[in-house]
Amino acid sequence: MKLVIAIISPDKLEAVKAALAEAEVFRLTVMDVQGFGRDLAASAAGRPGEVSSGLFRKVQLMIGVNDNFLEPTVNAILRAAKGGPSSQGGDGKIFILPLEDCIRIRTGERGPSAI
Repeated sequence: MKLVIAIISPDKLEAVKAALAEAEVFRLTVMDVQGFGRDLAASAAGRPGEVSSGLFRKVQLMIGVNDNFLEPTVNAILRAAKGGPSSQGGDGKIFILPLEDCIRIRTGERGPSAI
C-alpha cells in the first residue's frame, strides 16, 4: 500500500478528479494549503493565487492506494495537473510514501481491503 500526496494548482482540481475517476480511483481527501517552491523568487510578483504572506494557494490530495493502483494514480495526476507548454512552473509535486496500515473505522477492517 502507498500514500500518494499530490500538491496541485487549485484550477486543476476538477480535471485531476476526472482523470482519477477514469483510472478507477474514487477515494481521496482534498485540503487547501499554501506554500512556495524554488520558482518563488523568479515569479512571485503578481502571480495569480498569491496570498499576502508570499505563499501561493494550492490544493493537496491524499490518496491511499493498493500497489496495483499506484502507477495509474500517478499517471492520472501527471496528465491532468500539468500546466501545458506555456506553464511558468508551479504545477505541483507528487510524493509517494509507504503506507504501513489502513483501518476502516466503521468495520475495523485492516490492510489493503480497507482502502
